[in-house]
Amino acid sequence: MARKLRNVVLVDDNETTSFLNNRLLSRLNVADQVHTFSKADQAFQFLWGENPADNPTKDVPELVFVDLKMPGMDGFEFLKLYNELPASSREKTVMAVLTTSMHAADTARVAQYEGVEYLAKPLTEEKMQKLLEKRFVNN
Repeated sequence: MARKLRNVVLVDDNETTSFLNNRLLSRLNVADQVHTFSKADQAFQFLWGENPADNPTKDVPELVFVDLKMPGMDGFEFLKLYNELPASSREKTVMAVLTTSMHAADTARVAQYEGVEYLAKPLTEEKMQKLLEKRFVNN
């Protein structure tokens, strides 16, 4: 069984999706804290600030779910900024795309980013357990 995570972040502009995902994570008791954001730029700012290299000890999330299709900064832009973080910051966080898009072009774009998980909505208990087992067992 995977260990309990300190914090998980959900980034999705759909309030219903965020609510349901938050409820699922609470029911599964997988994290001490779950932060929810409807805007990717606000989430990134909250998580890593203006200059992440200046604050490497910041309590970064262990798991971030980000939707691809959002107004303003979308999931692709979020992934690009995340990929530009220092390796010491990236290695502390598992990044997972959670999207309705199964388009080959989208999966190929996400595949450019090493270690990013790609999950189809809706998030389910089974998908969550598989992700936890894959990325957090014995860590």
